[in-house]
Amino acid sequence: MPSQVNALTASYAKGGTDVPLIEQTIGDFFAAMAQRQGSRDALVSRHQGLRYSYAQLHMAARQLASALLSQGLVKGDRVGIWSHNNAEWVLMQLATAQVGLVLVNINPAYRTSEVEYALNKVGCKALVSMPRFKTSDYLGMLRELAPELASCAPGQLQSKRLPALRTVAWIDAAGPGAADLDAEQPGMLRFSQLMAQGTSADERIDAIAATLSNHDPINIQFTSGTTGFPKGATLTHRNILNNGFFIGECMRLTPEDRLCIPVPLYHCFGMVLGNLACFTHGSTIVYPNDGFDPITVLEAVQAEKCTGLHGVPTMFIAELDHPRFAEFDLSTLRTGIMAGSPCPIEVMKRVVRDMHLSEITIAYGMTETSPVSCQS
Repeated sequence: MPSQVNALTASYAKGGTDVPLIEQTIGDFFAAMAQRQGSRDALVSRHQGLRYSYAQLHMAARQLASALLSQGLVKGDRVGIWSHNNAEWVLMQLATAQVGLVLVNINPAYRTSEVEYALNKVGCKALVSMPRFKTSDYLGMLRELAPELASCAPGQLQSKRLPALRTVAWIDAAGPGAADLDAEQPGMLRFSQLMAQGTSADERIDAIAATLSNHDPINIQFTSGTTGFPKGATLTHRNILNNGFFIGECMRLTPEDRLCIPVPLYHCFGMVLGNLACFTHGSTIVYPNDGFDPITVLEAVQAEKCTGLHGVPTMFIAELDHPRFAEFDLSTLRTGIMAGSPCPIEVMKRVVRDMHLSEITIAYGMTETSPVSCQS
């Protein structure tokens, strides 16, 4: 009997090993990439009018890492990001990884009770948030949860309902909802104020980076919670950096590629299949907008000469069926990923034929697996 038990428990699935895994942290890997091709485009955030080269993005991420340390955060602390797609999101992704802070992705569709659950479940000490988006008033929800913000100094929150949270920063860069806010939000920092507290020359960054392991947890993503409350899947540098790398390999990405990413960053699709697939290949990230809008996607692909485009099937259908679709030159497109739900054959055929995506791939996976397990 014991031999049968051993035979059943000795189960191990292993993929190809001809291409070695990356054994660096995200911070070290990105620093090396920025050194190799500092002048190349790393990020274009069209709705914000922002462009960063690899060198500029690396310096800005170091400055933010320094600023987060100035808030008293230490390796292993959880830092939340509650926002749609923007440059601040990717800066948080890179900055937290450099100094061992665990980035917690919070769904912008969450309502008050859901964000309370998420922040408390993982013990977020700091949170960076969009001020608002359409009908969602994020800062209003935070004030409802933590009325103590009205009377505390920024960075010194002591809240009954959010006991771990100390620092709240709101994204005040160009974009919908920022310009019309009050000059100051009591108890909160502007993101620009937070950035100003840091310096890219901060020696603490390199000292902490030297103590990090690529097996350290670096990211918590909440699953959909279809069988109950959302579950926080904890992922390491090694998990998501390698997943992003092999996704990019499957797409044949090079530094010449420019990937349009309209899918949300809070989800693995945007953060790993998008951002990290690009960063591991020196490619350029293009955000067409903060939330999905088919016309801004088509405009971005044409204006930025994008070679790749991501989307869930409904996004591709909305682009294909847009009344102005024929006006746009999409001839630079080559690759991308359709994923997130079953991909109908007819939609794939239209995407290949009408959008020039001859090498588009389909990916499947789970948040818990970083996420992609299979890619066509």
